[in-house]
Amino acid sequence: MSDLDLPLLAAAVVASYLLGSLSFAVVVSRMFGLADPRTYGSGNPGATNVLRSGNKAAAALTLVLDAFKGWLPAFLAAHWWPQPQHVQLAAMAVGVAAFLGHLWPVFFRFEGGKGVATAAGVLLGMDPMLGLLSLGCWLAVALVFRYSSLAAMVTAAAAPVIVLVRGGGPLTAAGLALMAALLIWRHDANIRKLLAGTESKIGQRAKAAGGPSGN
Repeated sequence: MSDLDLPLLAAAVVASYLLGSLSFAVVVSRMFGLADPRTYGSGNPGATNVLRSGNKAAAALTLVLDAFKGWLPAFLAAHWWPQPQHVQLAAMAVGVAAFLGHLWPVFFRFEGGKGVATAAGVLLGMDPMLGLLSLGCWLAVALVFRYSSLAAMVTAAAAPVIVLVRGGGPLTAAGLALMAALLIWRHDANIRKLLAGTESKIGQRAKAAGGPSGN
């Protein structure tokens, strides 16, 4: 690690965190003239909660942009990092930074989402096949159980395992395990509601503000 360009890595990490701090659920909702997603449903600024507004276009755009802000730094580091021997470290570092930016965005009083779409973008940016396999896992769980939160947590837990099974490096698996732990921790309210049978299903319209449910 002695030859690692630390100033470059630090700059990339900070830039990725700032990109991740763009809360597109809030931005897109303002563009579409919708209520702030932090004021209804789960109160979470994410695509699933925006969908509860009934505006599918706004939810889809939020999903794409939240994924993009995770994909871009991971993709750039994975393909154009100037030190080939540190590509894995750089891609994982900037990916985690973007993910942390979504969870604790500096532009929105550190009140962010749960990171599902951003984490998916990071996976796609680092390794498209890993991203597609994880997406398949999410779709399978979501289609069967209709719970976005459950699908997200199962997929997050599966991602490090998929990396190791495919022969990926332990550094990548460790970084994804950290992201998975944080993502599941952010779903603590969803876990309680799943156990109680009161969790909101995908596409369910929100009736009132507040209430920690969904994504």
